[in-house]
Amino acid sequence: MAEAIPDRVIVAILRPFVRATRPVLDGLRDADPFGLRSRVADEAAQNEAGQNEAGQNEAAQDDVGEGAERGLRDKVLDALAAVEVPGTAAWAAMDVPARSRWWVRRVGRFTTLLAAVPGLGGALANRLPVSKVVGAAGQGLLLVAIAGEHGVRDEGELVGLLGAVLFRRDLTVAGPSAADDAAADARAAELTGDLAEPDSRPTLARVGRAVWRLGRALLAVEDELDKRPHGNLLHEGLGMLPVVGAVGKYLGEWSGLKRAAREAEKRLRRP
Repeated sequence: MAEAIPDRVIVAILRPFVRATRPVLDGLRDADPFGLRSRVADEAAQNEAGQNEAGQNEAAQDDVGEGAERGLRDKVLDALAAVEVPGTAAWAAMDVPARSRWWVRRVGRFTTLLAAVPGLGGALANRLPVSKVVGAAGQGLLLVAIAGEHGVRDEGELVGLLGAVLFRRDLTVAGPSAADDAAADARAAELTGDLAEPDSRPTLARVGRAVWRLGRALLAVEDELDKRPHGNLLHEGLGMLPVVGAVGKYLGEWSGLKRAAREAEKRLRRP
């Protein structure tokens, strides 16, 4: 029987992992889709200017076209403001459970799909840890996102949450030494990649590459990843089949992701 990996090693791996998730999640959470946050001020200024111009050129036919264009623009922006994505009025009105569900449904499905792709190769792909590490990275990313919606940003608490849900470990997380802190920063920068660059937009391609790097960071504790939330036996059996194995992988990872989210919610609601 292989010797258990010490808790300090788990902590040393999860610390830069947590740091690396922040640029990804902050970019997604704080993004201002279509400039909706500045819409109120801009719209007020445009309307005032438009009204003055309309008063001066009331008889001109062009005013009708411009008014229709402004009306169409406003309708589009109103529709966008009602979409539940970070940066919109609808998002601001959502409560914590609703935002947590958003992370599961939107981000979770993306990372789950990444983890399911190796299932196209059937049993052969199962010899490789791709699905395992990418699935674990997706779960870790989601757990940090949900914790953020609960107001939990402390690194030690986040490392402890990931340790409990992904590794079934009750970790004692002490503050890092100066050397360990610098090493964690350097490692986190490697994992984050171009997402940490100024004015870098979190495109699907960049997020996908970041999730893969986060997954590779967990290879050092590959054997421990079997403890994380999984799907049921039906999902595992389906995942062994060629071609349709991707479906089994997806369903299994999706089920495990939701279980991980539920466990995190229970822990985060505790006093």
